[in-house]
Amino acid sequence: MKKIGILAVLLAMAFLFVGVASAEMYLEGYLGASQAVNMGQDLTVREPHAPPPPPPVPYTPPTVPDFHLNYDGRTDVTVIGGVKVGTWFVKEGVLGWSGYPDWAKYFGFYTDFSYQRLYMRNQRLSGTDVFDDGTLASYVQGTIKSEGMAATWAFMFAGRYGFFPDNEVPFGRLQPYVAVGPAIMFTSMKPKLNTVNVSTGLPDLQMSPGTDSNAIIALAVDAGIRYMALKNVSFDISFKYRYAQPSFSYSGVNGANGLVDSFTLHPTYNLFSGQIGVAYHF
Repeated sequence: MKKIGILAVLLAMAFLFVGVASAEMYLEGYLGASQAVNMGQDLTVREPHAPPPPPPVPYTPPTVPDFHLNYDGRTDVTVIGGVKVGTWFVKEGVLGWSGYPDWAKYFGFYTDFSYQRLYMRNQRLSGTDVFDDGTLASYVQGTIKSEGMAATWAFMFAGRYGFFPDNEVPFGRLQPYVAVGPAIMFTSMKPKLNTVNVSTGLPDLQMSPGTDSNAIIALAVDAGIRYMALKNVSFDISFKYRYAQPSFSYSGVNGANGLVDSFTLHPTYNLFSGQIGVAYHF
């Protein structure tokens, strides 16, 4: 909750910052489709090991994790929606200053908040199970699925160029642009693992440990084309890329044996999306 409160304060400050701009400010809403390219990885599920026997019984400590598994991590296409608030650095003035050179009109800044769900359904999960002494117990295979979300607040530095200028829109009605900047990503994952012993067909790992969330720094890259239908109304077709490396930790009861197992996920997010937006220009 504290992180959400900090985000709300920073977001309000960003809106205030842009709100005092006196020219070429815009407010945009957009909707589109998004997909993560691949969230697969290797993971280790650890079970509590039996304590060593009292001396003088020989004991060899375990050298291999209990479950060593991997999966591909293909995700479903989901809906993405969000808002942008931005301005271009024009001579008319931003923040009450009118000293920008003419070339500054090709550059600007906007803040972008987006939200999307992340679904990964029944991906093949396979690997090995081992005994406490490190010897192979069995090969296992099964499925992993997960649901979650990614809410991203990006701070974008943009460049544009104008085509087809006229009296109403001197810069040009057609405005392709690119932008890059840092972002704060709030994300969560709720996985479910289910594997069986390949040799016996009996359950080996059954876990639904709940949801874990993370707030991390991400990279944001945008490219798009804006068309000024009217002096104060534009349509925007854009493409987004978001990169982040969150970390999630889980602990829960393995339904196959009643032990409390734990594991950590370190997925790499490569989130691509395409969207259509409508903006009002002040």
